[in-house]
Amino acid sequence: MKESWRTFKKGKWQLGIDVRDFIQRNYTLYDGNEYFLAEPTENSNKLWAQIMELTKQERENGGVLNMDTALVSSIVSHDPGYLDKELEQVVGLQTNEPFKRSLQPYGGIRMAMDSCKSYGYEVDSDVVETFSNYRKTHNQGVFDAYTAEMKLARKSGIVTGLPDAYGRGRIIGDYRRVALYGINYLIEQKQKDLESTSSVMSNEVIRDREEIFEQIRALHELKVMAASHGFDLSEAAQTAKEAFQWLYFAYLAAIKEQNGAAMSLGRTSTFLDIYIERDVREGRLTEVKAQELVDHFVMKLRLVKFARTPDYNELFSGDPTWVTESIGGVGVDGRPLVTKSSFRFLHTLDNLGPAPEPNLTVLWSNQLPKSFKDYCANMSIRTSSIQYENDDLMRAHFGDDYGIACCVSAMKIGKQMQFFGARANLAKTLLYAINGGVDEKVKDSSRAVICSCYERLFRI
Repeated sequence: MKESWRTFKKGKWQLGIDVRDFIQRNYTLYDGNEYFLAEPTENSNKLWAQIMELTKQERENGGVLNMDTALVSSIVSHDPGYLDKELEQVVGLQTNEPFKRSLQPYGGIRMAMDSCKSYGYEVDSDVVETFSNYRKTHNQGVFDAYTAEMKLARKSGIVTGLPDAYGRGRIIGDYRRVALYGINYLIEQKQKDLESTSSVMSNEVIRDREEIFEQIRALHELKVMAASHGFDLSEAAQTAKEAFQWLYFAYLAAIKEQNGAAMSLGRTSTFLDIYIERDVREGRLTEVKAQELVDHFVMKLRLVKFARTPDYNELFSGDPTWVTESIGGVGVDGRPLVTKSSFRFLHTLDNLGPAPEPNLTVLWSNQLPKSFKDYCANMSIRTSSIQYENDDLMRAHFGDDYGIACCVSAMKIGKQMQFFGARANLAKTLLYAINGGVDEKVKDSSRAVICSCYERLFRI
């Protein structure tokens, strides 16, 4: 056991929260080939066969197997659901049964209603009443903030590209923190954040205190949700199996509350490999069982499903969720961050078959071990299921603990957010220029505003 882990008391560093430092001190670089990898276990094959049968039923049912129409989803809303409790190494579902899509109206009640209606379901009338008259949704807030010009630009299609269900921002939660520190320590740190806010009740301080309280409340709910499955997240994970389970519960809490188009996982494989390496070294885990943990974890990520509106499905075929896991890359000190688990995660494309989810993204660099690059190339040829990002470019801007949000955008994990609204329709603005600022659909009544919109876009 490394010296740095011996000084790691119950998952708590004296310097607060620093997952990156833990990884840098403890990960084991692997520059060998893939021949150590294990085939799927019998339990994995049984679970995957069950998932494939449910997938077939979902497809035959028109794309959705079941939808929750009355119980609004939250971290603690549903009783535990399982595929097969006796076989699963990683447990937990978004609702109380597999393939049942949750009801998440906080983004917009009309979106939730349209999602259900498009598949033959109807949202409970009490929920509609509440979110129409008593609870303001995200979409209502956004449209309240729009100016008349913004609304016209949106209506006419000058600004376009994303349906409302896509959401208007991206964030990657650092789900590793739950495994590394345990919930109690994270709450302690949030309490310190609360105490450190200014006593002057400015708008910023009030907002900070309210948001910190929401974070503390969510951490308490995460403990309750895990306890309903028979796990205590109070303290840090002590084994590889606990590390996988703790981290997955943290991610599960996020997707139970947020119907985002891009619910990225982050950068977990090298982190989780530290626990696997220790358990293998100390005789608690074999390679077969290590791969089984990875396989079952990835199965759960493939089961992430949201209720979508038809316009979302028209824009993005295949109902993607972009559960993006960033693999590999190089540290700022020049050491590749490739471990055996970098191979194990990609090996799920063999053990479970090719799939678009989770979005396995390799952070590519010329400095990566040649054997890993060769393995990635071969897997890409055979499965067409790996995405690549240029780590040499992004490391200079984001360091060595960033992840990919959605499909291409990088951000420091747990430290940054991205905000976006839509995309400029340059073809439409060119058409306006040709037509003298007249929209072919809305005609002259909106000419002045339309002209100002496309003129501003061209100036930009």
